[in-house]
Amino acid sequence: MPLLKIQTNQMIEPATNKAMLTRASQTVSEMLSKPEDYVMVSLESNPSMLFAGSDAPLACLELKSLGLAEDRTTEYSRVLCEFIESELGIPQARIYIEFSNGQRHLWGWDSRTF
Repeated sequence: MPLLKIQTNQMIEPATNKAMLTRASQTVSEMLSKPEDYVMVSLESNPSMLFAGSDAPLACLELKSLGLAEDRTTEYSRVLCEFIESELGIPQARIYIEFSNGQRHLWGWDSRTF
């Protein structure tokens, strides 16, 4: 049940938005070796954001997953930063990522918990 949230201060056109969400979903599925049927991705574009006092292109990501391999977060950071840089042209030094290893009893789905 991975969840990837992407926020960027960049404007993303609707046609690009859907294609990027599709590629992000596939990337997370492959990266975490989880079925894409359980992957959720959200993308918020163009909110007011600053990083290091600048509104130059930036992104903030959250990746949450049950059983997230905490010893692999450096690898996940590399994959996600490369993804955002290739999709949006945002330099990797302007991307923050928060990783969260969810507890099964605190994640609900289909009227129950995991």
